[in-house]
Amino acid sequence: MRELPRQLTVEELAELFEGRTSFVERLAGQADPLGRALDIMRGLSGEEKRGVLAAHPAIGQTTGLSARSAAEQGADADPEVLDELARLNAEYEQRHGFRFVVFVNGRPKSEILGVLRSRIGNPTGEELETATGELVAIAVDRWRSG
Repeated sequence: MRELPRQLTVEELAELFEGRTSFVERLAGQADPLGRALDIMRGLSGEEKRGVLAAHPAIGQTTGLSARSAAEQGADADPEVLDELARLNAEYEQRHGFRFVVFVNGRPKSEILGVLRSRIGNPTGEELETATGELVAIAVDRWRSG
């Protein structure tokens, strides 16, 4: 397990966060970017947070995934589970206005369905904070696991 770095390039951060966003560019100018990521994320506007979340792939997405996302999401591809994930992801995005993000870390998609079901009815402001916190946790884990 690697310790958190003192400095990362925009490209390294874009890989960890699945896209080059204004948030990633802001982090690249920081000492201890991953250690400061949650604080910086909290200071973003709602629109900026939504932009960061939009760069991340949807849970259950099967195309256009980075190698890292594909490995994290696992290979369980039960068509019924994938269909239900797609339906609930769409419902979540319709309700909240941004993508559902959760720290998967190899958990089966059937387990993620339960998490999605439990979070879909939460207040949007709470979900925005939860989703961005999960995104930071994903990036930190990606760095640490190398």
